[in-house]
Amino acid sequence: MIARAGGQIVLVAGAIPGETVTARIVRVAKGVAYADTMSVEQPSADRRASYDDPLCGGCSYAFIAYSRQLELKALVVADAFARIAHLELPSAVRVAASPEVGYRMRARLHVRDGRIGFFREGTHQICDARATQQLLPATCDLFERLAADLRSLGMGRGGEVELSENLDASERVVHVDAEPADARTLQKLTSSNGFTPGPYVTDVVAVGECPPIRLRRHVMSFFQGNRYLLRGLVAHVIGQVPAGSAVTDLYAGVGLFSIAAAIMTSTRVTAVEGDRFAAADLSANAMASGAAVSAVHQSVETFLGSVRLQPGRLPPAQTIVLDPPRTGLSRDALDGIVALHANTLVYVSCDVATLARDASRLADAGYSLSRIDAFDLFPNTPHVETVAVFRALPLS
Repeated sequence: MIARAGGQIVLVAGAIPGETVTARIVRVAKGVAYADTMSVEQPSADRRASYDDPLCGGCSYAFIAYSRQLELKALVVADAFARIAHLELPSAVRVAASPEVGYRMRARLHVRDGRIGFFREGTHQICDARATQQLLPATCDLFERLAADLRSLGMGRGGEVELSENLDASERVVHVDAEPADARTLQKLTSSNGFTPGPYVTDVVAVGECPPIRLRRHVMSFFQGNRYLLRGLVAHVIGQVPAGSAVTDLYAGVGLFSIAAAIMTSTRVTAVEGDRFAAADLSANAMASGAAVSAVHQSVETFLGSVRLQPGRLPPAQTIVLDPPRTGLSRDALDGIVALHANTLVYVSCDVATLARDASRLADAGYSLSRIDAFDLFPNTPHVETVAVFRALPLS
């Protein structure tokens, strides 16, 4: 939260707007001071009891009442667009709420000295994932058994664990990189401890009146992480695609939006993904769905560059759906998107600062921001997923 001391901007961890706290400055960088709350002198009505270990990963907002978290995230979105993009929002931002417990389908955990958990904020110290309540209790049970087996075999001094669960948690896959170990031993350990054998889980996503969409995904493939808001997010994104519009889906992942768009709007979709694991899933899912989805395994920059060199390669892209990484769009990607002259851009972002930066560039290129909504995919953290819709302005 933002405070000022002697004209200095201070970002204070562990505080809520309106409170009076005693805070200690821990570092200063680029004109901004960073401080930790030491004691709360006049607490906010929005302060609540936090978890036993409030610094464990994914809990940095846990001391704030959940309804207030949603209000703060809406304010963060509005502030980023005003301060970075210099754009006025078309309406107040509504943040879709999520249950706070057991919401995560994907997570990276860490192995240290025979323990498996999250990192404590700003450190490499392991803390108990169960206490954060992000994972289902049954998932935590499996990790505890796996950690015990690693210890018994003298393994697990260090390493990483990637977790993927499907929506109903009937399948759980992990990829373990622990030292010292070999792949065959780790495979036996994960299978014997109740994790699903193999690298894939399968999701069945029912959206609206359409038949359920089946999606295979590798444990290393990107996928949205909140099981409770996934359907609503997909329905919202596809709902922004005009009827009959040709769609290009950039950073398509395993095909969550592209296959849903093809089925729900009966349109042809070109889906582009650069990661090899996700691209393989995308191709398999497109083929299995029978939908009109053309899967392209290329980086977005390479794809857009080739389209500019071969203008007839694609039908006119009337709608572009894009879900880039946290860093947002590269200059080449943004220039390539603008060159496609799409009528509608549906931009799904996990970082509001880079979204606001790109929104400013899109405004300069002739697009107006027509709608913005948010989804609280990571409760009790500062993160918020934002969906911004841009429309091409008429050529003068």
